[in-house]
Order: sequence, then structure tokens, then C-alpha cells
Amino acid sequence: MDEHQRLSSNSFSIVSSKKYDVFLSFRGEDTRLNFTSHLYKALNEKKIKTFMDDQLKKGDKISPALIQAIEDSHVSIIIFSKNYAFSKWCLDELSKIMECEKVQRQIVIPVFYNIDPSHVRKQNGSYEKAFAKHEGDYRCNKWRDDLIEVTNIIGCDSKNR
Repeated sequence: MDEHQRLSSNSFSIVSSKKYDVFLSFRGEDTRLNFTSHLYKALNEKKIKTFMDDQLKKGDKISPALIQAIEDSHVSIIIFSKNYAFSKWCLDELSKIMECEKVQRQIVIPVFYNIDPSHVRKQNGSYEKAFAKHEGDYRCNKWRDDLIEVTNIIGCDSKNR
């Protein structure tokens, strides 16, 4: 084996330290039984190891397990839906994802499922109502900034199927 062949074969033996290819962030009541479950199935059929929150073991504390799964993923797909911002868990996931995008160079793909991307960016419509409900929470400004930042990333809009 010559030097070039040896180097080429060695480059394929590098194993990723990440446990998942994709992390799915979504509001369960909006998308779990339709868009998200279909996306999860399609990714798995392509042998793309995907984390969806139904993989948590009973007894796991939700927040630390989700944070670990986000950190252990190459890509995060955030499925924004009408009620996404009503969930503090979803907004906390978003903040962790955006942190990983900066620190770990994680790839982030926003998907706007039956919601106008401008409603997410400007936090109007249902997002405005959600933030009125969260008013007074010390994390609100961070969540707002993260929503603006994530909408600067080119994503997918379900209206443009």
C-alpha cells in the first residue's frame, strides 16, 4: 500500500464523537402525530440517527437529557409551529441549540410548519400571545433574540412544499 492509499484509508476511520446525526425540536401537540413523526421515520429509513423526545428513558430528568441530546447532535431541526413559543421547554431547547450553533458549529435548520416565518421573527400572532404569557420570565429577552437569530438562517417553509 502506498502512502496515498494509507492516508486515504485512515481518513475514513475517524469516528464522530456525536451520538446523533439530527435532533428534532418541536411542539408535540402541534406536530408529533403528523409532520414530525413522518420526518423522523423518513430520516431513520435513510439511516440518519435522529433524536426525538420520545426516546427518553423513564426516570430521566427531561431538561438535562434534552440538553445532552442537543450537544450530542450534528444537526438540529427546529420545527416552528403555531404553539411552539407557548412551551418554555421548546424555547429553552432553542436557546441551547443556538448556543451549540455558535460554540460547536452545529448545523441548524429551521422549518416553519403552517406558520409564517415573519410571525416567528417579529413575534407576532400566536408568538406575541405566547410572550405575553411568559412576560416576567427572566429568559424572555434571550428567547426573543434567539428567535430573531434563527430566522436569519435559511430554512424551509411548509407553504412552499
